[in-house]
Amino acid sequence: MRFAMAKISGGEKFPDIRGKVIFEEKPCSVLVTAHICNLPETDTGFFGFHIHEGTDCDGESFENTKGHYNPHNTTHPRHAGDMPPLIAQKGRACLSFETDRFKLNEIICKTVVIHDRPDDFKTQPSGDSGEKIACGVIKILK
Repeated sequence: MRFAMAKISGGEKFPDIRGKVIFEEKPCSVLVTAHICNLPETDTGFFGFHIHEGTDCDGESFENTKGHYNPHNTTHPRHAGDMPPLIAQKGRACLSFETDRFKLNEIICKTVVIHDRPDDFKTQPSGDSGEKIACGVIKILK
């Protein structure tokens, strides 16, 4: 089994956001597990959660993360990087799911982004999920 991880950190607006997203290679899929804390209180508690094309979290408001990871040029929400929303209670979110939309080696050095609003699963090209509030780069674990 191979593993990768993105250490998540908040940006200027929410610097206390912390967490990790672990990617575990399975025979026919990738298991994604996220543990995030210190998310801001919102009306819904839902946050957009995506893999983005960019390879670093630099830049004001994480603009270097670019758009959603979409190697097959599909419409939203069928991008390879579209993931289920995070649901937070008291600032904490935990999520685990399997996907066959990408292989582990395809996402190394891409970025995981948390947005301040939930994805609406219809607005093109990115689901109208708002500002990028936290980010991490996916790195292989040895």
